[in-house]
Amino acid sequence: MLDASLQDVTADRECIFELFGRKLPYGRRYGIVAGTGRAMELLTHFRFHDEELEFLRKRRVVSSTALDWLANYRFSGSIRGYREGELYFPNSPLLEVRSSFAEGVILETLFLSVLNYDSAVASAAARMVSAAGGRPLAEMGSRRTSERSAVAAARAAYIAGFSATSNLEAGRSWGVPTMGTAAHSWTLLHETEEGAFRAQIQAQGTGTTLLVDTYDVREAVETAVRVAGPKLGGIRLDSGDLPVLVREVREQLDSLGATNTTITVTNDLDEYAIAGLQAVPVDSYGVGTSVVTGSGHVACGFVYKLVARKDEAGEWVSVAKKAPGKASIGGVKVPIRRRSERGTATAELIGLNGAPVGDADDRELWVDYVTDGEVNEKWLGKKGVEAAREHCTRAMKELPRTALRLRDGDAALETVLVYADGSRVEL
Repeated sequence: MLDASLQDVTADRECIFELFGRKLPYGRRYGIVAGTGRAMELLTHFRFHDEELEFLRKRRVVSSTALDWLANYRFSGSIRGYREGELYFPNSPLLEVRSSFAEGVILETLFLSVLNYDSAVASAAARMVSAAGGRPLAEMGSRRTSERSAVAAARAAYIAGFSATSNLEAGRSWGVPTMGTAAHSWTLLHETEEGAFRAQIQAQGTGTTLLVDTYDVREAVETAVRVAGPKLGGIRLDSGDLPVLVREVREQLDSLGATNTTITVTNDLDEYAIAGLQAVPVDSYGVGTSVVTGSGHVACGFVYKLVARKDEAGEWVSVAKKAPGKASIGGVKVPIRRRSERGTATAELIGLNGAPVGDADDRELWVDYVTDGEVNEKWLGKKGVEAAREHCTRAMKELPRTALRLRDGDAALETVLVYADGSRVEL
């Protein structure tokens, strides 16, 4: 497309691309936007170097004209979109890219690959945070995904409310708090379980967390408290009938005087398992596979479509795909979160070709990420992650309580497309 547009002189035509999802993943009632700040950081380094250009030349992927264009690529357009950490619903315009056709079309895979994965993780993580009812969760899924997505997943889960990650690179790169516990191999390395506990405590102090289900849990808990004393920081359970086992371990710890020793559970948890442990005296959760795989929805189904272009007179012309089941909605859009007087979200209002008429309680959803090629640094790096996490917390509080149910259901908010005169578009 790039090569052909350079040849037929449409490459410089001013266009609007939009990133959105036609629907939520099956059974979900809301989604969380994540990855936007990461995508903008990647955009600042999005270049075609000699090695890439030589590969394209040798394979004859594009013409010499396109190679010259790619060699000088620098995004000079503007991008606005939902804040990272924001809620999204069907047809929410998550990103609007205004640029020449050539500059915008080349970003499709970059933006979709980042937001589809990161938002899937954040959306799953938010459900787990709600199910946990205020108890902290740690992301521990690096061994269940690729090395790069592991870092992205830790970042996305933290934005959605997880407290920490076991991935140290996520801590270094994005400022996500880090934590970790010993594995079963540590216990198996030693001649006795007591020897393993003593060595760990000597190295880490009594505030450490001991893994107590390598052999017999009851015997291990007794050994752990005897070795560390009643000020043992915590124990971790990674197997067994958790609802029953946690209650038994809590009673045992209390009987041994270790009333402040915390209990962390892991063992293939997802939002449903966490919800099933609400009445059990768990202190924290460690979640791996389910969070880094979106708990059954590893991608959000986002697409990136051309929705408007300028004609020869310089006027915007709406364009849209009409294929059955995959139709898009053309036109310049302005999204607003409709809220009640109490601040509860009631609808996703999207104005077509002009801002919809808003109420005093409504909230605008778009922020500027890039203006004339300059990326706004407030959304980048560790500060951007913290800002996204804080915004996610606020946005989640706007949801009606029924939206937090884990059962399958329709989107929590209706998406309403409306023209400036108040007339509506049926979806």
